[in-house]
Amino acid sequence: MKTIIKAAALTLAPLTALALTSAPAAAQSKTGIAVVDLQRAVATSAAYTAARTQIQTTYKAQIDSFTARKNAIDADLKTKGDALQAALKAANNKPTPAIETQYQQFQQSQQSAQAELQTLSQPIALANAYVEEQITAKLSDALKSAMTKAKVDLVLTPDATVSYQPTVDITQSVVTELNTLVPSVGITPPAGWQPGRQGQAPAAAAAPANPQQPKSR
Repeated sequence: MKTIIKAAALTLAPLTALALTSAPAAAQSKTGIAVVDLQRAVATSAAYTAARTQIQTTYKAQIDSFTARKNAIDADLKTKGDALQAALKAANNKPTPAIETQYQQFQQSQQSAQAELQTLSQPIALANAYVEEQITAKLSDALKSAMTKAKVDLVLTPDATVSYQPTVDITQSVVTELNTLVPSVGITPPAGWQPGRQGQAPAAAAAPANPQQPKSR
């Protein structure tokens, strides 16, 4: 989700920049300053919560397959890692050519495992990214509406503050606006869809014939 939120934050950059450059005036403003956690706003929106539940059901087979394979891989890597540590200890922590070879094989196993798990998780990751992108597309409008209703002219992220009172946090107000603007979202990306791309038609045209098989990134 962080990648999607960062992309959404870019659309809000002009608003944030304007607010920061006018900070001295804002300090004397008759309106106010607020704090917003955009990531939490998206994650607690009704559309996101419902979509996550749907994904758990629709992609159950893929999730179960990924979990089972990950557990097997983790166990295998642990065995190989323990064997490597034992060999190094037996050699008094002095790497030998045999240990160097064993270490390289262990690294290759880790890389292969990462690639395999990434492939297995791709359908789930794409579904999550598709859900997040649909919601964050309305995030700027939701924030502006929440600011207007709260009479706020400067918004900061929680990380940009030292301390603040809960009353200045308008994250829930942003959630309320998101729930109105995006009451629900789809969980199945169009064929060839990739996160962050504008205009998916060309990608869809070049997609594989089987719509259930997402394109590799």
